[in-house]
Amino acid sequence: MRILTKYVLAETLKAFLVTLIGVTMLLVLGVIVRQALIEGLGIKQIVQLIPYALPEALRYSVPASILFSACSVFGRLSSANEIIAIKASGISPMVVLWPIVILSFFLSLWAVWLNDVAVTWGYDGAAQVVLAAIEDVAYGKLQQQHSYSARQFSINVADVDGKKMIRPTITLQGSGNSPPRTITCEEATMHSDLEANTLNLKCYNGTVEMGDFSFAFSDVQSIDIPLEDSGKKGNKSPSFLPMCIIPQEIVDQNQRIQSLREEYAANASWQLITGDFFGLQKGSWESNQRQLTDAQYRLYRLQTEPPRRWANGFSCLCFVLVGAPLAIWMRNSDLLTSFFLCFLPILICYYPLLMFSVSKAKGGLLPSWSVWAGNVILALVGAQFMRRVYKR
Repeated sequence: MRILTKYVLAETLKAFLVTLIGVTMLLVLGVIVRQALIEGLGIKQIVQLIPYALPEALRYSVPASILFSACSVFGRLSSANEIIAIKASGISPMVVLWPIVILSFFLSLWAVWLNDVAVTWGYDGAAQVVLAAIEDVAYGKLQQQHSYSARQFSINVADVDGKKMIRPTITLQGSGNSPPRTITCEEATMHSDLEANTLNLKCYNGTVEMGDFSFAFSDVQSIDIPLEDSGKKGNKSPSFLPMCIIPQEIVDQNQRIQSLREEYAANASWQLITGDFFGLQKGSWESNQRQLTDAQYRLYRLQTEPPRRWANGFSCLCFVLVGAPLAIWMRNSDLLTSFFLCFLPILICYYPLLMFSVSKAKGGLLPSWSVWAGNVILALVGAQFMRRVYKR
């Protein structure tokens, strides 16, 4: 039986590693090329992005690769009647199934770690590469297209002379209810400060327009724009927090919600005592209610994030529980047929169910553990297939 175990593990590992390398390379190239096209990055930045793109690619390639390996190995064993020969020898087919189940369990633990690394170290590192290159990217686009736009600002120029923008028009998007600002000047320079996380614009001799208000300046107008506003997504979202700090974040968020409720209750009591009925009207309390709703929504997201990452990681185990016995039961040597017959139902059912449960859990409509629903269903289906293989 040790020979069978070693044989199955060796064949599975060979198929898994070859598939993993191929799929990961395709995904890494896809992620980097997409990011490069969006941000206008050069070859240097693309090379720097590769290490940070690897965890993001691996979190998707590992489950698919282990499923493909299981379908490949067990489909070939079954079509060659080796499973029948094992059963005829009085050996349970579970002898060849358990090794890959144990392998997929440890791969699932690794995948959980990859899910955590991809959205923390990988995302932050990729964002830093993009932010470090924003000055060069902006000047490059201005030289070629005479315009550059980001989420919070845009620049149009007549020409670019080295690091000097000639007759630029700079539009800064307003925050909240404030109108956008439009700055037109004779020339301007741009410099990114990574330590301060700002993009500094120095404008010389121009005018500033903000709604109906405008004024002219004859000296230097300096503007600091947070680099997050130039395209970086905030990393304080629960989706980008390490799992090790999420429990403390949940405790802090609960305390914040409790503090808000106590503050609003105290304010309402004071307004009743002082007869401030205008302050008790619905319109005056809308901002308070919105703040409390946002705080509760963040709490739901914090509670959902760890189960989501664990469920995503353990999709490796659930895929194998379905794919391996299904490949044995089908007895088809064509590995692509076995793989797609197994992967298509997963693609159609598992991932939509996962996205639905995650969405509802983040909204507080379902408990956080509901994100495991897809995994549980796959495990139950896999148990039925294993039962058929055992009795067949």
